[in-house]
Amino acid sequence: MRALIFGGATEGRTLSQELAGLGAAVTVCVATAYGKEEQGEFSGVQVRAGRLDEGQMCGVIAGADVCIDATHPYAVEASRNIRAACERTGVRLLRLLREESGIPASAAVFSTAGDAAAWLRDRPGNILLATGAKELWAFAGLGGQRLYPRVLPLETSLNACAAAGVPRSNILALQGPFTQELNEALIRQFHIRFLVTKDGGQAGGFGEKAAAAASTGAQLVLIRRPEESGLDYGAVLEQCREMMECR
Repeated sequence: MRALIFGGATEGRTLSQELAGLGAAVTVCVATAYGKEEQGEFSGVQVRAGRLDEGQMCGVIAGADVCIDATHPYAVEASRNIRAACERTGVRLLRLLREESGIPASAAVFSTAGDAAAWLRDRPGNILLATGAKELWAFAGLGGQRLYPRVLPLETSLNACAAAGVPRSNILALQGPFTQELNEALIRQFHIRFLVTKDGGQAGGFGEKAAAAASTGAQLVLIRRPEESGLDYGAVLEQCREMMECR
């Protein structure tokens, strides 16, 4: 079986290795060189790095027996393009969904980063942004001095921080996920009043962030996941196994 996985999340890396171990020919597509580095090397798994539009995806997907969308829960545009490309090529698509977290009742929950930023505008205090560099633009209007973005240690991340007016002394360029203790230390060190995050599930360290906010008295601000349908990890793996047995 030829399996194509659009990765970028922990589950995609694990799935690619499991399928290769079962004898599938696996290709993993990631958006960046950093993603390729994170994917690592594994026997039977080829990795392709670079962002693709819908048309380019069609060329990559054609010829595969199954395409698995294992991108991040908030990668809405990528998932939309993957689905459209699979429909155009007639390749079976499986969407791997990360398990959602239990949201604390005390959390301030919003549908978009823009909505969260609007709510924060008239509420003073330092903000730990654990949403990634792509969302920084939405918070730039709050003033860079109160923003403490935690981003990947990449040049593109630093550029996004600069564009949002964030002082270099406020940039936390670190690779997660992080323990509750480290989250607590950052909140205390930088006098954080608000911790803004997405629901990255267990793999994204959401529980540790929520617990750190609760223990330090910081307000947890959550950007809600986009609604979508799909399968959990076990179901995706089982369907792939069934496909291999039928060949």
